Amino acid sequence: MEENSTGKLERKLGLFPLTNIVIANMIGAGIFTTSGLLMSDLGNPVLMIVLWIAGGVIALCGALCYGELGAAIPQAGGEYAFLSRLYHPLLGFLSGWVSFIVGFSAPIAASSIGFSEYLARAFPHVLDWGAALGLTSPALSKNILSILVIALLTFVHLRGIDFGTLIQNYLTVLKVGLIVALILVGLTFGNGDFNHFTLGTSFSFDFGGWKTIGLSLLWIMFAYSGWNASTYIGSEVKHPEATIPRSLVLGTGIVSLLYLSLNAVYVYAIDPDTMKGVISIGGLAMGNLVGRSMETLFSLMIALALLSSLSAFIILGPRVYYSMAKDGYFFRFVSEISPKFRVPSKAIVLQGTIAAVIVLSGTMDQILTYMGFSLGIFPLLAVFGIFRLRRSKKHHRVLPGYPVVPLFYLFFGIAMLLLSFLERPVESSISILTVVVGIPAYYFFKSRYSKSATALSS
Repeated sequence: MEENSTGKLERKLGLFPLTNIVIANMIGAGIFTTSGLLMSDLGNPVLMIVLWIAGGVIALCGALCYGELGAAIPQAGGEYAFLSRLYHPLLGFLSGWVSFIVGFSAPIAASSIGFSEYLARAFPHVLDWGAALGLTSPALSKNILSILVIALLTFVHLRGIDFGTLIQNYLTVLKVGLIVALILVGLTFGNGDFNHFTLGTSFSFDFGGWKTIGLSLLWIMFAYSGWNASTYIGSEVKHPEATIPRSLVLGTGIVSLLYLSLNAVYVYAIDPDTMKGVISIGGLAMGNLVGRSMETLFSLMIALALLSSLSAFIILGPRVYYSMAKDGYFFRFVSEISPKFRVPSKAIVLQGTIAAVIVLSGTMDQILTYMGFSLGIFPLLAVFGIFRLRRSKKHHRVLPGYPVVPLFYLFFGIAMLLLSFLERPVESSISILTVVVGIPAYYFFKSRYSKSATALSS
């Protein structure tokens, strides 16, 4: 038992698997589901494309900042490790607390739901088993299918980081290949119309319009979330001072280009009015461009690609909880390492359980707003930590563009949260409440576990 609770993670990962994890963590349910929802609010395809560009620039600035942070603090946990060391363990705990509830479990749930939606679009009869079992609601059948997918990939990653990243590499290559195929097939062989870019309603840039832009950018940043992925497994990275920054910038840059191209295909394939409110936007686009048979094929491929997102989240999240528990700020059993497979097995199972519960609740736009607002808070504090890091003279890799890059990220991040709060005060308030509830939880764990964790680590 001592081996389990005091075991250490091994530095095995190089640039290729680490960049794959960033790409896989970024490309998920967001890019395949949010564009139709965005068009409902914006009504203007050109503005939507501009906001996707803005989101990519913001994510790249964040990746540059996290590259410097990850090189200076190459430990598992991402924001948890950064904020604990740069500010106070309370802030680190709160970021991990939000990651536990929102940052990983909720996106796992969203990706699994997206998988079920696209699979059902490809094969409408795939849910007939639910009716055979007496389930009268197709939605419930989809939820059960989503939970089964979560359970399957949770089991995969219980088998070890080597086996897990091998599966992850194949799924990521499939995902990137799928998006490239969507872009090439859509623009080369599709029967779309570039006039769609000129259609839609005019947008009013009054205060109400800016609130809509803020909320839209919040949803877009959810699709870009994951640009910081490799910092969550810093303890398992070879040569972290160089590998972490390169993986962040390379992965974020690749995904940004793919996102812009894919949204261009969406608009080329679908007129703005038809796009509004459609969640399985990728399947509809290919159906319009090349016919029903290709809609089935690409819907199936998108469903499989979403497995890559699930896989990446299941890899990353437990490392945050592991780091918290090792420091005495979470349940002690979460820090236990499997003696056979050398992974935080109980943390992986706990995360899968929470994700399964989330599958059974919430609508897509509510979940997007809740996740986006919650996930936007602590990266701002981490990026601000760049200035503290520079004063401490402990940085290992200098950030290009300092101080413009962190200031740019901070300005747009704060503006996005303020505008989103004004537009969706209920969901945003719940996000803030989630953070506040973590404060008494921190002191509970500190009083109960931190002394014993300190003794074990010494």
